[in-house]
Amino acid sequence: MSCPVSSLSARSIRGVNKIGLFTLIRKEIGRFLNVYMQTLLAPVITTILFFMVFALALGHENEAVDGVPYLEFLAPGLVMMAMVQNAFANTSSSILISKVQGNIVDVLMPPLSPLELLVGYTVGGVVRGLLVGGLCLAALSFFVPLAVHSWPVFLAASVLSTLMLSLIGVAGGLWSEKFDHMATITNFIVTPLAFLSGTFYSIHRLPEIWRDIAVFNPFFHMIDSFRYGMIGHIDAGLATGLGSLIIANILLSILCYRMLYTGYKIRA
Repeated sequence: MSCPVSSLSARSIRGVNKIGLFTLIRKEIGRFLNVYMQTLLAPVITTILFFMVFALALGHENEAVDGVPYLEFLAPGLVMMAMVQNAFANTSSSILISKVQGNIVDVLMPPLSPLELLVGYTVGGVVRGLLVGGLCLAALSFFVPLAVHSWPVFLAASVLSTLMLSLIGVAGGLWSEKFDHMATITNFIVTPLAFLSGTFYSIHRLPEIWRDIAVFNPFFHMIDSFRYGMIGHIDAGLATGLGSLIIANILLSILCYRMLYTGYKIRA
């Protein structure tokens, strides 16, 4: 795969290639829209099944969490999990499949800078994550009353969280050389952090040492901030949560940009 570093460097100092950037974004969005049954509707079914399992397990004992009925507490966490998992899947699969099939050169040959490539891929992931989130909210609204407590926090948490997982997907896709590598990232990093993020419980119920550890989990902050945006419940400080997501996105953006700039594992 030919992608000289000098060529990428030269592109990075030019003006924005608007046509190329919008074409890449359209390609990334069109890629998952063409198989919407798998990329949009399937996550909604999975989210509903998770919700129904918990609803059936609880029966009539819908225990409150800090005054919030448990199912209302649970719903935002399930929605956010679906959003970020699909944002990650979109960018990681797009890059890895292109590498495995050998057609990533079709993206690298046009005059797109590393930043434009990064924006194109991440926008596709963010859009897919937000669409999945909207569909999940619409579906769960038939089972539990849902409302937005704070629109600014709701939107900020949604965008920052899907952006973070889109960036992790870009880094994972560039690092992986085969699907086994991507499965390693999913099984040992993304999934554990997602399930230990307070999706199904309040971290106040954890032993103190685990509660302190959970505060350093960025997945916890995206769930916590999103839940506050929806139902007004938060386990940690809002400024800490959104600030952590912003810092994580900045660091991941620098990492992904550097990987694309140097042609990490995508150039001969």
